[in-house]
Amino acid sequence: MKSKALLLFIILSFSNFTFSQDTKSQGVLDKLSIKMKALKSFYLEFNAIVKNADSGINENQNGNGWVKGNKYNATYAGNTIISNGMKTWTIIKEDKTVYESDASDDNDGINPKKIMTIWETGFKNKYVKEELLNAETVHVINLTPKNPAKSDFTYITIYISKASNAMKKAVINSKDGTIMTYSVTKFESNPDVKDTKFVFEKKNYFQEASLKKQYTLLKLHLFLQ
Repeated sequence: MKSKALLLFIILSFSNFTFSQDTKSQGVLDKLSIKMKALKSFYLEFNAIVKNADSGINENQNGNGWVKGNKYNATYAGNTIISNGMKTWTIIKEDKTVYESDASDDNDGINPKKIMTIWETGFKNKYVKEELLNAETVHVINLTPKNPAKSDFTYITIYISKASNAMKKAVINSKDGTIMTYSVTKFESNPDVKDTKFVFEKKNYFQEASLKKQYTLLKLHLFLQ
């Protein structure tokens, strides 16, 4: 079985980050949190590179996602994940299968909204350095889990633009040796996105699809096969 893609963008509420060990990194993250919380919606395009030397995974895919409040719609490697804030549907194109779960069970996953606010819950932060990323000066900040035993991640490194205070990249190191690198290639603030974008309509995807209720699947990766 080969990992086909990762869990894109499932919901994490914009809770306040109350634990700080590094004043400089916390100042940068607080500004980014304020910026993100002021948005009614956003759209982003990204590149995702997934590597795991032990299992021979080396994938490079592009994706995009819309976020509005606690709702989101994201596409990666031709597959789609939709959440209306109450239910989440993971649509596996190749298998013609749809997995349904409660949105409240999605907190362990990685998704566009969570990537943009991942530091806010469950992590300690530490400022590493400034460096150039694609000719732009960025802050480099490491995040480590407050409770490593309960986390899927060993650490996460995020890159934030010094000039615009925008998230540019996140590198997620998982306990199983998987390294996921998300690079934001486009970001739009407050696009006019209709609520119908976050409604799952089976007819829009497959003529005959298997709908399966699942509550614990895909905690780390979006599409496994």
